[in-house]
Amino acid sequence: MNFNGLLNMVLRQVTHRATNYGIDRGAEMLARRGKKVEDMTDQEREETARSKRSTKDMVQRARKMARISRRMR
Repeated sequence: MNFNGLLNMVLRQVTHRATNYGIDRGAEMLARRGKKVEDMTDQEREETARSKRSTKDMVQRARKMARISRRMR
């Protein structure tokens, strides 16, 4: 494999990881509604935990559908 192919492979992996990290952090922030955990009441924390799980499930489903659609091309 030439250097260009190796560089593209590494950059693609870094880009995917950075994108996944951003999506995870965004979903977490969405679940918390922008508040810090320390500033929340107990009820808000419980609600956030439920919301976080459902948001995580939606993100996983979206990633799965993206993988399936890439295979169909």
